[in-house]
Amino acid sequence: MLDYRTMKAWEFAEARQNYSRRDTILYALGIGLGADPLNAGQLRYVFEKELQALPTMATVLGGFGSCFSDPRSGADYAKLLHGEQRLRLFRPLPVEASVRARDRVLSLTDLGASKGAIASVARELFDAASGDLLAECTNVLFLRGDGGFSERSGVSDPRPQSLPDPPARLPDIQIELTSLPQSALIYRLSGDYNPLHVDPEVARTAGFPRPILHGLCSFGMAGHAMLKSCCGYEAARIRSIAVRFTAPVFPGDTLRFSIWRAGQEVLHFRAHVDLREQTVLDHGIVELNP
Repeated sequence: MLDYRTMKAWEFAEARQNYSRRDTILYALGIGLGADPLNAGQLRYVFEKELQALPTMATVLGGFGSCFSDPRSGADYAKLLHGEQRLRLFRPLPVEASVRARDRVLSLTDLGASKGAIASVARELFDAASGDLLAECTNVLFLRGDGGFSERSGVSDPRPQSLPDPPARLPDIQIELTSLPQSALIYRLSGDYNPLHVDPEVARTAGFPRPILHGLCSFGMAGHAMLKSCCGYEAARIRSIAVRFTAPVFPGDTLRFSIWRAGQEVLHFRAHVDLREQTVLDHGIVELNP
């Protein structure tokens, strides 16, 4: 059972990571940039000339793995699901840099013995050379096997603030992006080597017909959709992006993004896979810089 006091006092080691222009390009290729090699906007993320870093690349920098896989946490790691991803950018990511990062557990919420628990974990990412804060990444995790922990600890935190529903009207923009059949094979080279995303046998054991795409790869696709449709492929336009993962995405899936404008600097979105009639990303919200 999840140990509330141990997790709230968890001492995270500072992570340091050097990344290069090659890493920046590899991440973009894993997200699907370059699928149209003649598209000038996409080339800005996969070609050294005028290279930019995708804002969502912040989610793969400075990670040590999940603290919930450590036996000291008491968590049932096998039943952990990535529920939501939230990202705030304080300045555009450099195309190459040395970064340092440290995680912290923000909240642990008991939903009840039969309903599981919610954990919120934040990571601040700094430029090691300048000390500038680059980004804050927040994972909202659903711990299906850890409901009822407050019966022992006597404590449970408030639930993280809910992401908003999209407007109840037709979207202002719709755009389709197709993941590559080999998307997971490329994306995993940015640091997530979970065999669920590459090994058919592991995927079948987990209840899937074939390997699924990394959730953070579909998150990156959402960022790409916003850059393409609303930002003229300018990375600096995205100030924040957040979304809820509602169903698995498979490599080769086409995601149809529905986007709503809410003023000049706010977008709402969701993503649907028409082939399976499934909403795979929902309650998406983006804040833009002018």
